Amino acid sequence: MHIGIAGNIGSGKTTLTRKLAEHYGWTPKYEAVTYNPYLEDYYKDIPRWSYNLETYFLAQRFQDLLDISKSEDVIIQDRTILEGVEIFVANNHDLGNLSDRDYDTYMQLFRLMMSMVSPPDLLIYLKCSVPHLVDQIRKRGRDYEQSMNLEYLAGLNERYEKWIGAYRAPLLVIDADQLDFENRPEDFALITDKIDAELFGLFK
Repeated sequence: MHIGIAGNIGSGKTTLTRKLAEHYGWTPKYEAVTYNPYLEDYYKDIPRWSYNLETYFLAQRFQDLLDISKSEDVIIQDRTILEGVEIFVANNHDLGNLSDRDYDTYMQLFRLMMSMVSPPDLLIYLKCSVPHLVDQIRKRGRDYEQSMNLEYLAGLNERYEKWIGAYRAPLLVIDADQLDFENRPEDFALITDKIDAELFGLFK
């Protein structure tokens, strides 16, 4: 079984992945922090190297999906291939960093890949407002995130809402603004109750 955690930057995906893996005995799969040979060139000339960078990431995430499909474990994944495409690649396209030609070719490749694998058996979306995201980003204190543009975060949030609104596979939406599932057991229990109901038919 494959369970994916989706959500904007600062929504708590990694924390929830870790806690659910510990709670259920599932196998966590975190977003790979692998060397991307295009990264240095990308930041020097984003429009020139966006297609190369995103295609490299796509290949890595497709490999993750292939690995998951071969596993007999219950895998819980921190961010899926779907977000990389539906949110971040689409955003790069709209910003003009990916030409229409490159975007169309990329999407053709993505659709071909997805015809060979399955989406998550359950997608858990952490729905957060921009103020909550900003607060969480400040708390975790990653230097490279502190100067993140509010309009950028808001734009990503709009994309998430549009994508989730059209998502047709099994989905669980968690309104995370008022939850502290890392430090409050009762908040974490609210989430596990919803997951139990979705996966095991409890509390229905």
